[in-house]
Amino acid sequence: MGIKLESVIPWGRSLEEYIRMFDLKAAELCLRILDCAGGPASFNVEMTRQGYNVISCDPIYEFTASAISTRLQETYQPLIDQVKANIDNYVWQNIKSPEELGQIRMSAMQQFLEDLPLGIQQGRYVTSELPILPFKDKEFDLALCSHFLFLYSDFFPEDFHIASILELCRVAKEVRIFPLLNLSGEPSILLQPVRKKLEAQGYSLEIKQVPYEFQKGGDRMLRIVCPVPPALV
Repeated sequence: MGIKLESVIPWGRSLEEYIRMFDLKAAELCLRILDCAGGPASFNVEMTRQGYNVISCDPIYEFTASAISTRLQETYQPLIDQVKANIDNYVWQNIKSPEELGQIRMSAMQQFLEDLPLGIQQGRYVTSELPILPFKDKEFDLALCSHFLFLYSDFFPEDFHIASILELCRVAKEVRIFPLLNLSGEPSILLQPVRKKLEAQGYSLEIKQVPYEFQKGGDRMLRIVCPVPPALV
């Protein structure tokens, strides 16, 4: 992997947020789910407690819980200060204030940190990163990718996005990506060219509004139905 922890900004989201970000229905929680670029979210541990099947992958999982916690303490306050400095860029409806945001994020990340050692032992946290994943073809029913693809359009080019989505479609029957904005809060300039190229290859894509909006305008996900190889039909 080769990432440096000092370049990582841990910021995890909860199961409740995942359900709304990806418009997950009750029946879909029972699917075999991959949380790709899951970072320090509590989605895996909360789902596991309820008896569901989730595998999370991220390069950050090569580090210990203690090391990630130390990095979290270094970055937490600067992140909250940044939110306060750009407070008008967010929708303060379900989350009422930067202080409440911090509480929600810290709660999610603390659950993750406590679960990480056991989750690694059980194979629920896998150290890997796009665009190459160590999973079998169609190993999952649903792959989720939160706050990575399209959000970092300024850092990862179009060909990386296409290769990453194709890889997610290799390992899952359906892919959902959220949000479709870049870090500046503008629609990603890569969305339309990526969509056009994937549709030309026979993939079915849909931009769907979801019941979640914290970053203003960030209330849509990309849903991709992946073709099934003939041998698997």
